[in-house]
Amino acid sequence: MKTLLILFIGTWATMAAAMDFVHPGGINSKAELDFVKDRIKTGAQPWKGEFDQLKGSGYATRGAHGLRTINSNGKDAEVSREDAIAAYAQSLLWYFTDDDVYARRSISILNSWSDLQGFTAGSDQDRLQAGWIGSVFASAAEIMRGHPDWSARDVDRFQAMFRRAFYPQLKTASTWNGNVDLTQIDALMAIAVFNEDNEEFQQALDRLKIRNRAYFYLQSDGRRPVLIAGDGGDPQAFWSHPKRWIDGLTQETCRDNGHHSQFGLGSALHAAEIAWHQGIDVYGENQERYTAAMELMAIQFLSGSMQGVSMNDSPTANRYDAWQVGYNHYHGRKGVSLPNTEKLIEMQIRAKAPRAVCNLAFDMLTHSGLPKLPKKAVKPIGGSGGF
Repeated sequence: MKTLLILFIGTWATMAAAMDFVHPGGINSKAELDFVKDRIKTGAQPWKGEFDQLKGSGYATRGAHGLRTINSNGKDAEVSREDAIAAYAQSLLWYFTDDDVYARRSISILNSWSDLQGFTAGSDQDRLQAGWIGSVFASAAEIMRGHPDWSARDVDRFQAMFRRAFYPQLKTASTWNGNVDLTQIDALMAIAVFNEDNEEFQQALDRLKIRNRAYFYLQSDGRRPVLIAGDGGDPQAFWSHPKRWIDGLTQETCRDNGHHSQFGLGSALHAAEIAWHQGIDVYGENQERYTAAMELMAIQFLSGSMQGVSMNDSPTANRYDAWQVGYNHYHGRKGVSLPNTEKLIEMQIRAKAPRAVCNLAFDMLTHSGLPKLPKKAVKPIGGSGGF
């Protein structure tokens, strides 16, 4: 098995070296952004409503607050998160309105962070913070890279900043709960696309393969999930002592009854979406795993019951914009019925979820009701071996 794994990784590392990156091709594609732009112009819902909400938010007018270092345990963390979200918000506003005021402000925020040297907390909180803001900064940069006011020199400086400050925090997987590693993976993939970095893109894919089975449980995996660094060799304790092991259980379901699981789910779906835009089908080989998690968590939230899997049967009250990307792919692109997820989005997420928290930002605007675009060549990871 070890020999096969080495061959598997080696084969795909070679293929990744020849990869031509598509831009914009992080969490958003050009065709999808253009579709949303058209829907907004015609006043169609829910896009126009989501756009108006974004345009009326503080992120639409926030200026730059770049720092040279980030203390992930202090005020710096909030400043950097808010700036990342603002840069992305204004890049979207520019794209959808063609108003260069938003473009200049987004570029100003990005440039203000080009002198960032690193993170100083000295713990895995730095890795989590780098994941939260790295994915969002990269999403903004991927849209703005085509604007004439963002010079090639400034783009190069921003790419160098990612290599200098973010790679050291993202290239080593956190051994905390799995949402942290999945957030790191989301960021590493988004940055790798912007930096056109085949090696880091491949590393993120390899880590996603491992973490998927160690975070999203299927009964076909066996009596217990696979072991992973950080679990202490005791998955029962690492998964916070589930009362039942059922399809769709996540490593953090019983930790806090769905709070952190939304961040893990949203980050995994982001990574799959980024891969999809680069012609790699992570979604296909994980359809059962991801959709089971979505549907189980959705029915838990809708019913007000954890369905007998947790000691505490009351789900978290927190709702996040973590669902739309996966729902759009599996239901919108592939026609998979996800009744619980659909109902949850309409009844609770659209009504209650904040539109930007950490690395979960504006998915309801960018990924609602996207059309089935012409089929393109999409490669499953590992060829016939699957993901």
